[in-house]
Amino acid sequence: MKSKGIVYLVGAGPGDMGLLTLRGAELLGRADVVVYDALVNQDLLRLAPKTAEIIYGGKRAKDHAIPQDELNELLVTKARAGKTVVRLKGGDPYVFGRGGEEAEELAKAGMEFEVVPGISSVVAAPNYAGIPITHRDHCSSYTVITGHEDPTKDETSIDWAQVAKTPGTKIVLMGVARIVEISQQLIAHGLPAKTPVAMIRWGTTGRQQTIEGTLATIAAVVEKAKFTAPAVTVIGDVVKLRKKLNWYENRPLFGQRIVVTRTRDQASQLSRQLAELSAEVLEIPTIRIAPTDRHQDLADALLELNSYDWIVFTSPNGVTMFFETFFKGFEDMRDIGGVKILAVGPATAAKLKELHLKVDLMPDEYVTAKIARAFADYESIENLKILLMRAEVANPELPKELEAMGAIVDDVACYKTVPETEDATGAAARLLEDGADWITFTSSSTVENFHARFDLPVLLKKFPKIKLASIGPETTKAIVALGLKPTIEAKPHTIDGLVKALVNQ
Repeated sequence: MKSKGIVYLVGAGPGDMGLLTLRGAELLGRADVVVYDALVNQDLLRLAPKTAEIIYGGKRAKDHAIPQDELNELLVTKARAGKTVVRLKGGDPYVFGRGGEEAEELAKAGMEFEVVPGISSVVAAPNYAGIPITHRDHCSSYTVITGHEDPTKDETSIDWAQVAKTPGTKIVLMGVARIVEISQQLIAHGLPAKTPVAMIRWGTTGRQQTIEGTLATIAAVVEKAKFTAPAVTVIGDVVKLRKKLNWYENRPLFGQRIVVTRTRDQASQLSRQLAELSAEVLEIPTIRIAPTDRHQDLADALLELNSYDWIVFTSPNGVTMFFETFFKGFEDMRDIGGVKILAVGPATAAKLKELHLKVDLMPDEYVTAKIARAFADYESIENLKILLMRAEVANPELPKELEAMGAIVDDVACYKTVPETEDATGAAARLLEDGADWITFTSSSTVENFHARFDLPVLLKKFPKIKLASIGPETTKAIVALGLKPTIEAKPHTIDGLVKALVNQ
């Protein structure tokens, strides 16, 4: 029996990925089809299953990838085919988003649907610009208006005289192109020319830009700043509070576009910290983790686990891939035996602790000398058998140094890194079009694969303002091998250290 399809009209929120509702995230996670609009943060598409069909629906003033009537029919067709369809719309589906029209068509076709509210830019963009749209000392109401029509036309549906005399804050959506006419209409109908105005572009994102003026001056400010849509316009005395309440734009990385090159699964930790400091983050994974081709070496090591005195994990990837293989052959964690564990760095240690494994030794940095020193300070490793778990391509210095200390070392690959070339969120295209302020590298393989994809020296010539950030010495070596030099190297060589180094620049 064919399953019955359903369409969810989901508000994606104003841009900040964290402002998507829990219900919206849940539905994205089980969608068969996602149809998204131009103002949707494309990073949200990563929440959909890899098997989901992703369709761009356009919907900006001059960018209609699919005409509305065809889009309505598309939703009906997909649902009739038994699909779970998420119609992802910027802001809230029913706030100037034509969601009502789409819901009407679904109802007319007899299709099941659900509307999931989203946080509208009406309230969110002013919030992130430091402007409360209501305030006891200033106003107790607000009016929301669409600017997506010419207010000077006879057939306009907006009563500008009524808007001008209505107390409270005025919020105009989609009004950048018509700000001259809007300002003139409000002044002509009695609103003081000195009334404060703010316009927020790409509100709630790292691309946010805010300009200020008055009804008399804002059009000139827009022209001078070459200010363009999408933007929210706030008109009223509450704009004066921005100087005191501008929390988002005062964070240390606001205005900085930072590229994160970690694997897609690992990028979230760094991206989250950067976004919380108001950076614009472009996630462009250059590698992904795959099982090793040296299956027999790993299988042999697993069969001999009880013969080892130490296992050394140099990255969280090594922990993940080792235990994925381990649990295919063993059902009980106790089968790992009495081996001691060395984890390089706090992230690797944290991954092991998730498995309730004790870390006996943890050098903070993936530097051969530091690892050797940690062993030397802990115990003599002469004649001890050490299993070194890491990537197929790794620095040969570490096993050599441990062997020089008398250890018997099995250097076994438990994963490999392969190039990541897809650009599901459009981040790579934005980098190539507009550049960035920083590119962060967290391993030598991210450097090598990024260079293979973009030709790093050529990219830096095209965008001279781009600076490079390295997590540590091994990564820096890979950058130097390209004839380049990082602006900063993290100390300590961790994600936290990298973020701190960026903030201190």
